[in-house]
Amino acid sequence: MARPREFDEGAVLDAAIERFWLRGYEATSVRDLADEMNIAGASLYNAFGDKRGLYARALNRYLDQTFRERIRRIEPALPPREAIAAFLEEIIKRSLGDKQRRGCMLVNSAIESAPYDSGFLGIVATFLDEVEAFFMRCISKGQSEGSVTRDHSAEDLSKSLLAILLGIRVLARVRPDRKLLEGLVRPVFGLLDGVPSIPRVAARRRKSH
Repeated sequence: MARPREFDEGAVLDAAIERFWLRGYEATSVRDLADEMNIAGASLYNAFGDKRGLYARALNRYLDQTFRERIRRIEPALPPREAIAAFLEEIIKRSLGDKQRRGCMLVNSAIESAPYDSGFLGIVATFLDEVEAFFMRCISKGQSEGSVTRDHSAEDLSKSLLAILLGIRVLARVRPDRKLLEGLVRPVFGLLDGVPSIPRVAARRRKSH
């Protein structure tokens, strides 16, 4: 008969998240993890298989507690355009509050590990699809209600928002400046609102002359 686990799985996963998030996958050893999680190395292997398996579990838990929680909370509570704004505002606030400049664990994984590991790549790609789908739902609903312009397709706008989201999380590690991060977001809301692009404005000026 298998012995019951002598630790809180959620708590030890949270500890693993902190260690991986701070040091990255490659620089974190099993000993580092066991010390941070306050469990024996044998217990770590018995519960999670190996470091790779633990990292996959930790990354998914990180996503559940951050981005996925945010989407579940915001999307049903706000009109579509406001939901997008609230989502990005929380991302900026979280980025500016990151005093250790750890960045986003997902983005860190996408840069460090995912290109060389199909399993990690799958987690990253699946989640990026989830976020893009959230933006797509909000934009499509906003377009049907008239709060978001139809000048651009919902697909193109959702991809632009995804790029801005990733840009915020990357830049915040180097330049955690509110004006910089908010400046990334403003032009996208111009697109959502149907503000003419620079080429169109320039074309009208040339025509008026």
